[in-house]
Amino acid sequence: MHRRDLFRSTLAFGAAASPLAVPGLARAQGVARAKTLIFVPQADAAILDPTITTGLVNRNHGFLVYDTLYGIDAEGVVRPQMVEGHTIEDDGKLVTMRLREGLRFHDGEPVRGRDVVASLRRWAHRDAFGVSLMAIVEELSAPDDRTVRWRLKAPFPLLPTALGKVGAIVAFIMPERLAAADNPVPPVKELVGSGPFRFRADLHVSGSKLVYDRFDGYVPRKDGEASLLAGPKAVNFDRIEWQVMPDASTAAGALQQGEIDWWEQPIYDLLPGLKRNPRLNVEVLDPYGAIAVMRFNSMIPPFDNPAIRRAILGAVKQSDFMIAVAGEDRTLWKDGIGFFAPGGVMANSEGLEALDGSRSIEQSRQALKDAGYKGERVLLMAPSDFPSIKATSDVTADLFKRLGITLDYQVMDWGSMLTRMANKNTIDKGGYNLFCTYSPGVTHLNPAAHNFLRGSGERATFGWPTSPQLEALRDAWFAAPDAEAQRAIGIRAQRQALIDVPYVPLGLFYQPTVYKKELSGILKGLPLFWNMRRA
Repeated sequence: MHRRDLFRSTLAFGAAASPLAVPGLARAQGVARAKTLIFVPQADAAILDPTITTGLVNRNHGFLVYDTLYGIDAEGVVRPQMVEGHTIEDDGKLVTMRLREGLRFHDGEPVRGRDVVASLRRWAHRDAFGVSLMAIVEELSAPDDRTVRWRLKAPFPLLPTALGKVGAIVAFIMPERLAAADNPVPPVKELVGSGPFRFRADLHVSGSKLVYDRFDGYVPRKDGEASLLAGPKAVNFDRIEWQVMPDASTAAGALQQGEIDWWEQPIYDLLPGLKRNPRLNVEVLDPYGAIAVMRFNSMIPPFDNPAIRRAILGAVKQSDFMIAVAGEDRTLWKDGIGFFAPGGVMANSEGLEALDGSRSIEQSRQALKDAGYKGERVLLMAPSDFPSIKATSDVTADLFKRLGITLDYQVMDWGSMLTRMANKNTIDKGGYNLFCTYSPGVTHLNPAAHNFLRGSGERATFGWPTSPQLEALRDAWFAAPDAEAQRAIGIRAQRQALIDVPYVPLGLFYQPTVYKKELSGILKGLPLFWNMRRA
């Protein structure tokens, strides 16, 4: 049976089978089931500490367990979350934050200023935005249990934005006893936050199930409306259960039969059938989409050579990658994507003709040879259980073979790939040469949270490119007086990125999600588990 036929048969079975026709299922959907939401994530959150990895599934998991000082709403406005607010003195160089009263961790201890200080120092070791922030911090202290004080060398107007950002490596707050500030940052030994849910380590089955119970000690904000990461986090479920289902047909069948409530990332082949089901909603939660990238390990041959990276970039046609991810429907993807996401002042078309695939394979082969590629083995790793990333990886593998690159294509589960990303060794010692992934478009709007555009070498995120020019342009962006100056920096930064090639942008796609219509209040942006309820 062909793949598409298998999917059709799965959908047909699901549409015909009523939940009441499945033995025992009606009983399971009683009161206890009504208070439990069963969710199928994009992949397993194999690395449970969200501060040590850039995986978005790990970030989503983190927002269940932890809270943040600030939260960004759906309009991009930064609002207080764990803090009542802050005051600014000394021409912007003294910022004092006051924690809300009654905040508690899952172990019963109050959230204290010293917990915040330790957590932020730990976060800043791993996050690009945090690195920039800490570079101008003269003192970060907790004068008392509810006060956090920043003494800065210079004003940093983006301080609340850094502490409430939506991208990977979020400034989550945890107890001081767990927030070791060593560098490199070790994984936490237990997951204790002050977020709306407690992680049930005793019910965790690696690769299969993650369970979160409502934290009765959570005190939501009383003001504003829930919007993305801002406002009250009202919890209406006693339990959130993540069921990991790498097989799309299994997930589709479970959703159609009512065994699960929400499937985060259905594959695009299934969308027509899912949309026809009157019991389901199919929608795109993130209006900024996701930007697919080809990321090189810039520390080891052959991609330590920028000329070889440029030769690869010149062979890429973004539409090939996007069709592989999302099909022919152009409402679901865009090409012509540079190093900044559409919609921001930094987005521009400088040099993007390099990504239109106009260069022939023969020309690209010659460009690789001229750049110094001598047939070295290249290890591309890809996840077997992450369809969108696997699709871009497959196109990369095909392109590399046509370019005459000696390819070692290693497919593994997403958890193993995340672990291997941190390995800086050569490939004979467990390292790698490149991988494909994606990140939220909102993190590519400007250099602040754009981890893949850093050129800070070993302090950069996985891939570790070095570019003093990109770093200088990033600093210039922070000091830019207005949008016009930022736009000019964006053009210069894209021009420089086309020279240094810290990664290759592969296009932007919109990932639909699907959930039961009986669920309401699902927030835009990413999978969040507060505010929503079951009818």
